[in-house]
This record gives sequence, structure tokens and C-alpha cells, in this order.
Amino acid sequence: METVSNLENEKRSLTVPMKKQIITIMFSVFIVFVGFGIVIPVMPEIISGSGASNLHLGFLLSLFSIVSFFLSPIWGALSDKHGRRPVMISGLIGYTISFVLFALSQGDLLLMYLSRIIGGLFSGAVMSCAVAYVSDISTEEQRTKMMGFVGMSIGLGFIFGPAIGGIVSSIDLFLPFWISALLTFLVMLGVIFVLPESNPPEKRKPVVKTSRWAAFSSDFTGAQKNLYILSFLTTALLASLEATFQFFAMQHLQATPYEIGVMFAVCGLAGALVQGGYIRRVKKGMEPATIRIGFLVTALGFALLLIPVNIVAMTIFLSIFGIGNALVRPCVTSLITQHTSLGRGAASGLNSSMDSLGRILGPLVGSFAFYYHSSLPFVLGAVVSVCALFFLAGFIRLRGKQREREALS
Repeated sequence: METVSNLENEKRSLTVPMKKQIITIMFSVFIVFVGFGIVIPVMPEIISGSGASNLHLGFLLSLFSIVSFFLSPIWGALSDKHGRRPVMISGLIGYTISFVLFALSQGDLLLMYLSRIIGGLFSGAVMSCAVAYVSDISTEEQRTKMMGFVGMSIGLGFIFGPAIGGIVSSIDLFLPFWISALLTFLVMLGVIFVLPESNPPEKRKPVVKTSRWAAFSSDFTGAQKNLYILSFLTTALLASLEATFQFFAMQHLQATPYEIGVMFAVCGLAGALVQGGYIRRVKKGMEPATIRIGFLVTALGFALLLIPVNIVAMTIFLSIFGIGNALVRPCVTSLITQHTSLGRGAASGLNSSMDSLGRILGPLVGSFAFYYHSSLPFVLGAVVSVCALFFLAGFIRLRGKQREREALS
């Protein structure tokens, strides 16, 4: 029976064009990040309308990432053992429920917190499986190109999430959450009817006898640990900028919320175009050079943002940062899945945790830096971007030594 099932899975995989699979994955990732960003423009008004302290805004925003940080590796490991489809479908069901709960909360803090916990828990299942699925169905030569598509979906999610939240909330504050719930439900149906299993039983990882966290720690050794650090820094730099740029632009340029929204939209679009265009042409072996260029462009973007000339100039400078960030992310993700000692699902889940950790610490560090001086977050961003090159050099050096040992053995 197992052989028949394997043949059916293989046959089904052949009958579904890769294009449909990639589009379904891209839309799944897009919806996850729409859901992350859709709360940003509406949550302050919802919290103040409920009479609760503004402190709850920070707690609700960070809680999502904290839960995702701890649960993403577990979801990834489960997908290595049980397959991508069932774990991803479970994640989309839970994510749909989280939006429904927030829509029903009507300002009830308990329901809002419960919604964010569930959202963080199940978003990790979708993201870790999405990245692992792309890694499963692409060759090593294609992988960076495919990860570029995933990165483009993330960028577009960040553009349209706050836009949908801001525009639709003019009708009703809770309508954005009903829309997100509906979209997530439709994506779940797409996964059920379009995506074949990419991780058939014969390719699945056996159950690890040791502690799961001990198994994950094995990937934080040698060259590989540098890639996870780079993944964390990439997200932390973006999250720090998102947390402080609005206040900086308001202070120095008297920018309105609408103008700031347009600036971020242009930045996100520039990054998405790079990931959907240039990254597609990055071949295997070119990833380290692309990452190096990306961090240097990111540092340049941070440095230019220290010169608040006018809205147009700041939009260009912000877009330079966005392009640099867009060059780094898919290449780091591709290298992680190429060189992991774990299953691709576990490695993708661990990478998702690094992403969540960056979204927890980035805004905190950026906000404290801004408190001391409005320019300090951008100075720190430029310095950290340059320092990231040392971790990249560490990966290249240790990877070279590892290959020498493999050649001699």
C-alpha cells in the first residue's frame, strides 16, 4: 500500500506544473505577511477605543513574533516527519481562526491577546513549510531564484498589509480581519486542491532520539551558524527601521502618515522588483557575492537616510535600503537550505525563528537608540550592516575548510 501511495504522490506531483505550486506558495507567504502588517494602522485606534493603556500595543505586536520564534522550528521538524501539506494546512486553519477571533474581539483585550498568540503559533507552520516546500521542489541551481519569489511575496505582503488595514478600516475597524480570514481560508483551499506533497514518506527524516532542541543546536556549529546570524541581522535591521523611520521623518520633514505610507510602499515595491528580477539570475555559488553587495547597499541606505533633504530624496534613500535588504534575504535562505545538517523543514523553521527574533529585538534596540538621538538608529544600522560582512567572511572561510576536509576523506 505504501508503494502505491508513493507512486500516486509522484504521479500527482508530475501532473501539477511547478508554476502552480510556486504561485500557491507565494500567495500563502503573501497572506501571512499581510496578516502581520494589517494590524499596524488599526491596532492603536482599537486599543485606545477599548480604554486600555497604549502599552498593550507593544505587547500585542511583539507577542506574535515571540510565539512564532519558539514554535517555528517545531513545525518545521513536524513537516520533515509527517509531510509539508498536513502541517501547512493546519497552519492556515489556525491562522484563519486567529483573524476571526480578532474580528470578534470588538476591543476585548483577552480575545485580542488570544488571537495574537494563535496567529504567531500557526504562522510559523505556514512559513517554515512554505520555504521547505520550495526547497523540496527546486534544484540547487534553481533554489536562489525560487527563494527570490518567496522574498518578493514577503515584500508585497508588507506593502499591502498596512495599506489594506488603513483603507478598509475607514469602513469598519474590524473589517480588515474578516477580509484576512477569508483570504487565508481561500489559500488553505488552494493548498488542499493544488499542492501535491513535496516530502513523500521515503524522503522523510526518521524520528530523532535526542532532544529536539539539541538536534537544532547541531546546525549552530561551523559555517552554518554564520548564516543564521546573517538571517537574524537582516530582519532586525528592517524591523528597527520600520519602528523608527516614521518618527524620524515626522520630526525632520513633518511628513504625514499618508506620505510615510507611500514612502514605505515605494521601498517595498523596489525590494520586491529586485527579488523577482535580479535574484532570479543569481546562480549557485553567486550567493555570497550577492549578500556582500546587499549589506553594502543596506549600509549606504542607512547612511543616506541621515540626510533628511525632502520627501522625494528620503523615498529614494529608503528604497536603496530596501534594495539592499532584498538582495540579502533570499540568498541567505537559499544557503541555509543548501548546507543544513537538519531536514529542510527543520532548517526553514529555525530560520523562521531567527526572523521572529529579529522582529522582537530590532524594534526594541531601534526605539531605545532613537530615544537617545533620532539619528542613532541609522548610524547603528549602517555599522551593523558592515559588521555583518565579518559573519559572511566567517561562513566562506569555514565552508572552505569543510570542503577541504571532505576532499581529503
